[in-house]
Amino acid sequence: MPNKAFITEQFINWSLSDSVTRVVLTIPAPSDANSEEVTQILLTAAHRCSLVIDNPAPEVFLVDLQQGIQIFELRIYAAEMGHRMPLRHEIHQLILAGFHEHGIDMPFPPFQMRLESLNGRQTGRTLTSAARKSRPVGSL
Repeated sequence: MPNKAFITEQFINWSLSDSVTRVVLTIPAPSDANSEEVTQILLTAAHRCSLVIDNPAPEVFLVDLQQGIQIFELRIYAAEMGHRMPLRHEIHQLILAGFHEHGIDMPFPPFQMRLESLNGRQTGRTLTSAARKSRPVGSL
């Protein structure tokens, strides 16, 4: 098919036989959370979401472990493209409620921050998210 045809003529995608579309969400969980419990929370949220269709069935995978965080992938399906954003909103709300109900806090990436006084004296402190406390400069 010539390139000109794509611009000047109507293009029909014959491979798009239905309007079902997959939505993939990346969901972090803390490293100390039970991965099976998180999987069940995500599946429950998918089944409760009014815009997620049942067939194909929702799927959850633990796909990565990064910086002390478990990374899950939730694969769900919407009946049409216009449902994608409202679906994402509703399912995120359901996931947050499920995490809260089970006492799971949303994780945040580890960081380290060094604080020093403006006059340069050794009064600095190092703050870390991993220990969630401060410690004197130079201590580990």
